[in-house]
Amino acid sequence: MANFSKPTVPRFSVDVYQNEFLPEGGRDVNAIVTVTSTGGGTVGAGGHGSAGVVIMVDCSGSMDYPATKMRGAREATAAAVDTLRDGTSFAVVAGTHVAKEAYPGNGRLAVADARTRAEAKEALRRLTASGGTAIGTWLRLADRLLSSADLTIRHGILLTDGRNEHESPEALRAALDACAGRFTCDARGVGTDWEVKEVTGIASALLGTADIVADPAGLAADFTAMMGQAMGKGVADVALRLWTPVGVEIAFVKQVAPTVEDLTGRRTETGPRAGDYPTGSWGDESRDYHVSVRVPRAAVGQEMLAARVSLIAPDPAGGDPRPLSQGLVRAVWTDDLAMSTSINPQVAHYTGQAELADAIQAGLDARKSGDHDGATAKLGRAVQLAAASGNADTAKLLSKVVDVVDAVAGTVRLKAKVAEADEMTLETRSTKTVRVKR
Repeated sequence: MANFSKPTVPRFSVDVYQNEFLPEGGRDVNAIVTVTSTGGGTVGAGGHGSAGVVIMVDCSGSMDYPATKMRGAREATAAAVDTLRDGTSFAVVAGTHVAKEAYPGNGRLAVADARTRAEAKEALRRLTASGGTAIGTWLRLADRLLSSADLTIRHGILLTDGRNEHESPEALRAALDACAGRFTCDARGVGTDWEVKEVTGIASALLGTADIVADPAGLAADFTAMMGQAMGKGVADVALRLWTPVGVEIAFVKQVAPTVEDLTGRRTETGPRAGDYPTGSWGDESRDYHVSVRVPRAAVGQEMLAARVSLIAPDPAGGDPRPLSQGLVRAVWTDDLAMSTSINPQVAHYTGQAELADAIQAGLDARKSGDHDGATAKLGRAVQLAAASGNADTAKLLSKVVDVVDAVAGTVRLKAKVAEADEMTLETRSTKTVRVKR
């Protein structure tokens, strides 16, 4: 079992990076908002402020082909159970075309200690592969289990090796809609027979991470790391609240680091000209958000508050949500051409990172559809953007799909043969970004 220090409450800070200067009549204001949580540990164990985790393990028939997948899943889940902090509520769900409680059963969660961890690992040894895949049923069972206890942090870990073939896309979408905001979930695909957009869509909807584990031998290390991250969360249900004055339009709100995630459509209205965008749970970490608004036209010399960005968290006592920190986005009109045309380095960097993610997705889609010219153009642009921003990890993944002739110019050739695992890894990790150098 991992050794965790006494829980503390994280402190949040908000920093705004922008060029606030606009030319006469200029309207578009862009800012990078960096949110940092520090000094936090893990939530308290037992009672209010506790954490709960449900691990959903794919036990469909395909997990036996090869047998190393099922064995790796059992070992990985056992390793994750060992990482649970004493006092954490947990359960294991066996997922096929139906969802079954593998441990502890009876619609409840166990509380982690030496005895329950040993019992859970014994239950894992009895898991076998059979049946189909209906992920929506797994998520709904996880939701019921997590709602059975008074928890502050509610998290799921989901492993699948195949496509969601035994329920409709609409059923999965309905399950995700029902679970969104109730718990966060990390999703992993093992092997190469699963659908990238399904797994990444689950993680996106539930504000978690997605990744590929092509070799089942890597599952234990991955699950241990995921559980360690879950144990490090200290505040749940944090929202980015954006207030704008009369006449200001919101173009978009996106998370841009550590991954690109468009939050624009997830806004919940909270009052006059104010709305909340969900960010999930936080531990000791930092994330960047791109806020883009359109202000009314104004003359040289005028200035205005374009937006106020706040971090909001639920009140543990059940009162109104409490503000954690805030930052201001400004607009100042000037006739100084150098000032009004300068692009803030942070804004430029993350605009490029978002374009990089889009270029990879478009390039891979074109490649799959047989549009080789389109794929070459898009993936060439991706290589160029990765090189310009110093995104070495993405550049390395791209080099397994294309032969790079000139990275700076974005000149590439499509590889004649690409390993399926390499293509899926690039697609799954396409939204991962590098932080801007300040």
